[in-house]
This record gives sequence, structure tokens and C-alpha cells, in this order.
Amino acid sequence: MGVWQFIQEQVLGMKWLNELIGRGLSMLGLDVGEGVGGSVQFFLYDVLKITVLLCFLIFVISYIQSYFPPERSKGILGRFHGVSANIISAMLGTVTPFCSCSSIPLFIGFTNAGLPLGVTFSFLISSPMVDLGSLILLMSIFGAKVAILYVLVGLVIAIAGGALIEKLHMEPYVEEFIRKAGSVDIESPTLTKRERIQFAKEQVVFTFKKVFPYILIGVGIGAVIHNWIPESWIEAVLGGKNPFGVILATLVGVPMYADIFGTIPVAEALLYKGAQLGTILSFMMAVTTLSLPSMIMLRKAVKPKLLTLFIIICTIGIIIVGYLFNVFQFLLI
Repeated sequence: MGVWQFIQEQVLGMKWLNELIGRGLSMLGLDVGEGVGGSVQFFLYDVLKITVLLCFLIFVISYIQSYFPPERSKGILGRFHGVSANIISAMLGTVTPFCSCSSIPLFIGFTNAGLPLGVTFSFLISSPMVDLGSLILLMSIFGAKVAILYVLVGLVIAIAGGALIEKLHMEPYVEEFIRKAGSVDIESPTLTKRERIQFAKEQVVFTFKKVFPYILIGVGIGAVIHNWIPESWIEAVLGGKNPFGVILATLVGVPMYADIFGTIPVAEALLYKGAQLGTILSFMMAVTTLSLPSMIMLRKAVKPKLLTLFIIICTIGIIIVGYLFNVFQFLLI
């Protein structure tokens, strides 16, 4: 086994943990090859694995984020113009909040600060879709090639979507109170290393409390799919024989609410059952970027025409990405 394969399978994928749980359940008399035993093994393994990775990633990302408070982020984005501003904004989104609902207040703050609307939308798209945590978690399930490509195409959607909104001059469709609200630039205090570590610890606790229920729900759904739903059903609906699988997965994902941590176990189970890679990734992107609660929140800040355009851009981008991943799946897995 190569070094990278060892890292992917035993460090990120924690296969040793799955085997350990399997042996423990067998000692208790549960047959992990059957429905009940297999479901319990899947549930315990994924909850523990995702929890460990989640806490580690939140700590690291929050420590990095302590160098980019909203005031500093506004300053960084304000130095760039045109497509380069969209690129920086999309990349900045990778080290900020983990779900679309928590990205929207920052989006409103950036808009208040007078940043170009397209730039703020590039941030709004990339923040929930391609945070650094998704890169590591996707590596643990799908491997490095898929994870890196997922992040890259997510950034492309964010950059292209923001640039298009900028070209269409949609500023009149931002709610009046957002456009006229004054913004106060406050100098961010310089934090010590100890304060940054304390901030990261607090973010771990706060984010874990918020995300953990969705992890349990996602792993529970994944366990049911993994051990109780026939493979033929999944292949019929989300496999290569259904040309509309990507569109269906995207539309199903829109009304749901979760973040990358909650969708990973569902994606893992679907892949095991024969769903196509692009179809799975489209579902994940739709859930994390276009969840119904976040769209309701965003409607408070923008008018229906701009909200509809945002949804259309993201949906079309997600569907295109899904089909591309399906076409080239044989090269990636």
C-alpha cells in the first residue's frame, strides 16, 4: 500500500475504525453482514469518523478564519476589480461558514459595505459549496481526484455565477434597506496566538452543536440506504440507465437543509449502491447551496427576480457539473 493510499484509507477514511467496530459488534452477537448489524456498524462508524474529522477541520479552518474577520475580508475584496474580484471572493468563501444560512449574514454585510453585487454572490455560492472541510471529507470517501475536482468546479460555478450577475446589473433588485444601510468599518483587533486557539475551540463547540443533529440524520438515512434499499432500485433511479438522474437528484436536494457533513454519509451509501458519481455530487451541491431555509433568508435581502436568477444559475451549473462527472466517472474512480 502506497503512502497516499494509506492516508486516504486509514487516516482520512479510518477503515481501521470500521473493522474495529465490526469486530466489537460481532463479539456482541450482531451479524454485520445482515441488515440490522450492518446498519448499526455503518451508523457508529460514520458518526465517529465524521465527528473526529469535523472537530479537527473546524478547529483548523476557524484558526485560519481568525485572520479573516469580516472587516479584513471587506478590505481584501475591495482591492480587486472585475473577474479577479470574483475569483478572490470565491476563494475567500472556502475559509468561511459551513452552511448557506450562516453565509447570508456575511453576504449582507459585504453588500452593505458597497462591494460589487457579483463579487458578493461569488462568495455566497462558494462558501457553503466548497469550504476546505468538504475537500478533506470528500477525499475520505471518493479519493483525491474527485475531491479536488469537486472544489474546482464549485469555484468555477461561484466565479461564473457572480460575474454573470455583475454583467446583468442586478443592483436594483437588492432590497432597499440593504442598499441604503450604512456600514461602519471597525478595525479588527490583533489577536494573540492563544486568543486564536481559544476562538477556534469556541467555534468547534458552536458549530458541532449546530451540525451534529444533521450528521445523525444524514448517517441514519445513509444506513437505511446502505443496508435496506435494494441496489437495483438505486441504479434504476440514480444509475446510468436514467438520463434524468442528475436533474432528479438536484431537484430533490433543493428543499432539504444540511451542510457537507450531513450529506457525506448519504452520498457514501448512494455510491456503494450504484448511483453515478455526478448524480451524487449534484445532490450534495443542491442541498448545501440551494436549501429552502437559506433561500427564505436570502429573500429578505434580495427581490424575487434576483433570487430567481441566483437559483437558476446555481441549478444549471450544478446539473452541468453532474453530467460532466457522470461522463468521466470511469477516469475518476
